[in-house]
Amino acid sequence: MTQTERRIFLIKKLIDEQTRYSNLTVPSDEIEQRRLLRALMNIRPPYPVGEDFLRVQDAYLQEEAARKGVVDIADLTPIEPGIYLWQGDITTLRCGAIVNAANSGMRGCYAPCHGCIDNAIHTYAGVQLRLECARLIKAQGHEEWAGQAKITPAYNLPCEYVLHTVGPIIYGRVSDNEKNLLSSCYISCLELAKKNGIKSVAFCCISTGEFHFPNDMAAEIATNTVRQYKDDIEVIFNVFKNIDYKIYRQLLG
Repeated sequence: MTQTERRIFLIKKLIDEQTRYSNLTVPSDEIEQRRLLRALMNIRPPYPVGEDFLRVQDAYLQEEAARKGVVDIADLTPIEPGIYLWQGDITTLRCGAIVNAANSGMRGCYAPCHGCIDNAIHTYAGVQLRLECARLIKAQGHEEWAGQAKITPAYNLPCEYVLHTVGPIIYGRVSDNEKNLLSSCYISCLELAKKNGIKSVAFCCISTGEFHFPNDMAAEIATNTVRQYKDDIEVIFNVFKNIDYKIYRQLLG
């Protein structure tokens, strides 16, 4: 199958799963097809899925990953011993684990084509990731608390694992407890990495953006915590926005 054939196959399968979408048709435009496929994957509940769907989805996502290009940690230059700063799309990183700034439900972002990292990671990992996160939360019996972390396979991402952590949501002035919770996100991820023999971890800017933690304060907590707790784990600070790159560049090196 070509990528177009795979994309149309997946769209039709996702439409057929839920009768409320039966009026949808597959667009002829490739950009619109891509957007519709992502939207349908984003809103899909963690239902069981057939092997035929997974086989086509995995082939499609792996081809998409190759098209975007993969950035290997081995090709990066550390800014400090064992610490890297890299600006780009975290879903293209090949390393031990990438960190997802998750919500307390832990099942990914359900907003169609939303720009958050949670949405991107679940989109390019595939529907298996939401199924696994739902399984973990069901076994736990409650939503994830801020400052904690869970580990899952990365499925169709180039990294090996995804570490999901829930940062504090800021509504006003940042309290000492919220600072400690953010630090705990980094510690929890590093502890999970050590426990699972993961040698490299890429952190996103946890709790900034949608969760409103001030960027400069969050970066200072992140760098201080990682320096103290990383041991022999290599850490990539992954930033997407120019402002975050500037902040981290001033704090590191």
